[in-house]
Amino acid sequence: MKSNYKPLGNYIKQIKKKNIDGSVSVLKGIRINKEFMESVANIQGTDLSKYRVVEKYQFAYNPMHVGRDEILPISVLLEGEPIIVSPAYVVFEILDHKILVPEYLMMWCRRSEFDRNVWFTTDSSVRGGFSWESLCELELPIPPIEKQREIVKEYNIIVNRITLNETLNQKLEDTAQTLYKHWFVDFEFPNAEGNPYKSSGGEMVYNTELDLEIPLGWENGNLINIANIIMGQAPRGESYNSDGLGEIFYQGRTDFGFRFPNVRNYTTEPKRRAKKGNILMSVRAPVGDLNIANNDCCIGRGLSALNSKDNCNSFLFYLMQNVRNQFDVANGEGTIFGSITKDGLYEIKILKPKTLILKEFEKLVKIIDSRIEDISVEISILNPMKDLILSKISKS
Repeated sequence: MKSNYKPLGNYIKQIKKKNIDGSVSVLKGIRINKEFMESVANIQGTDLSKYRVVEKYQFAYNPMHVGRDEILPISVLLEGEPIIVSPAYVVFEILDHKILVPEYLMMWCRRSEFDRNVWFTTDSSVRGGFSWESLCELELPIPPIEKQREIVKEYNIIVNRITLNETLNQKLEDTAQTLYKHWFVDFEFPNAEGNPYKSSGGEMVYNTELDLEIPLGWENGNLINIANIIMGQAPRGESYNSDGLGEIFYQGRTDFGFRFPNVRNYTTEPKRRAKKGNILMSVRAPVGDLNIANNDCCIGRGLSALNSKDNCNSFLFYLMQNVRNQFDVANGEGTIFGSITKDGLYEIKILKPKTLILKEFEKLVKIIDSRIEDISVEISILNPMKDLILSKISKS
């Protein structure tokens, strides 16, 4: 053991407080990104008195599934109001914040090396659990408190910038989606005088295929009428690598980010390719998730690649978001892996606006999408900086 490494058990104690009086009703779980999340469990009629209470600066972790997921879902509560977690979770707190800063410990728990060590020490159960005793035996560096606070501050500057950028990107996408709905669902695109078309008396005609009224001159069609579509195909497994050999390879939605996929794998035997700027769509459950290729790449059988025949990829991207309800059949067929076939994708019903309206929308939304791309590039630069700070902890 390095001289500055100490067993974690010297600095923490387990908390077994239960929600006996039922005063806490906010139930949360933990994402694999080690953040608390609102629980999706149906708690109607559930006895919440058995659930564990987590208070500010206390930690909680799910001891199960580590062997399966190779990650310990763990998080620290930094907000003031207490929450409750599953009775199966382990809750603990730091004995003395003047010796060990909670945020510093959480940074240590975010390191990939931490998860590897946890995985190596899981028990022999089918799921691979991680006991309290095993947690206490883990060792970590405990530098002077001033150094811990300095590291936390440096880390938070980067994390806060990333969070700000992610929030801005979400607001920009929401703006573009609202604009799409205003123009192509509510039919309030600008008329020749610049006024909202439908509410200004624009002529509407009933379309039997779509079973709704649409603007005069617009048509119904299928996705294949407006988009070039490529279905992915898996290369041989032996060709996969993470060493940068061959071409970038995206297998499915597990590679997706907010707007652009994360490069994790390559293949030396590409089968189907997508060009930079193509829309990548998941064709396996959940069908319809979208990203945009930010590099020329190879796509596996979990994805399809689409591009607009009218050079209006921004319009196509928001259209695909809007027609996701048509994928509900594929997502709910009852199969283990819901999917959509090539023919099913080709035949997706769409509304074809007049070309002039389409081009005007593309001009507006392209500005928003370009801004989202710029911000995403900044996030991709900041993330390695964040990881670098985490890696520096072992040398502190």
